[in-house]
Amino acid sequence: MGNDEVVLVDFDLSMFCVRVKIALAEKGVEFESRKEDLVNTKSELLLQMNPVYKMVPVLIHNGKPISESLIILEYIDEVWRDRTPLLPTDPYQRAQARFWADFVDHKVHEIGKRIWTGKIGEHEEDKKELVENLKQLEEALGDMPYFGGHTFGFVDIALIPFYKWFSSYEKIGNFKLHCPKITAWANRCLVRESVSKYVSDEKDVNDFVLSYRKLIGMD
Repeated sequence: MGNDEVVLVDFDLSMFCVRVKIALAEKGVEFESRKEDLVNTKSELLLQMNPVYKMVPVLIHNGKPISESLIILEYIDEVWRDRTPLLPTDPYQRAQARFWADFVDHKVHEIGKRIWTGKIGEHEEDKKELVENLKQLEEALGDMPYFGGHTFGFVDIALIPFYKWFSSYEKIGNFKLHCPKITAWANRCLVRESVSKYVSDEKDVNDFVLSYRKLIGMD
């Protein structure tokens, strides 16, 4: 598929866009990034390619759009199946990987967002739940280097972009996330070229969080 045209409608600080870029890098797929200004006006390209949700990321493969990051990851894995696999081959293990990736979206992202967009020091129940959810992820990781066992894969790609947001959750929520296994796992992921190239800088995330909170009148 050397003649493929691959375009990503992108926002650098979006954890979901970072997922897609890591997956493409793991597969060795070259792509063009079309940057979006999500705070102001969404582009005609985004509105045309994702008219339902009007959100990034959108992968445009040979003119055809695919939306929603986890769906895009599976698409990438299927289309470039002759390259490093993202999902396990065993059906049960594939189902487990999908389960934990979905867990990240609903039990890390959604709760974390309520904290960093909320009032400072509030959301006590959300903070407790986030801590518990990260403990569950640590249990799922076990003593393996990656969620895919010895192989970096689907769940790792789904979770690692959020790691650089943890400090913003802590600052706004005024609490600490103590998850040593997740920290050790993240450090292993961050030395991979595909991850280090695209994962967000922690300071950039914090600056974005502060500016967004001002925009919505929270600070």
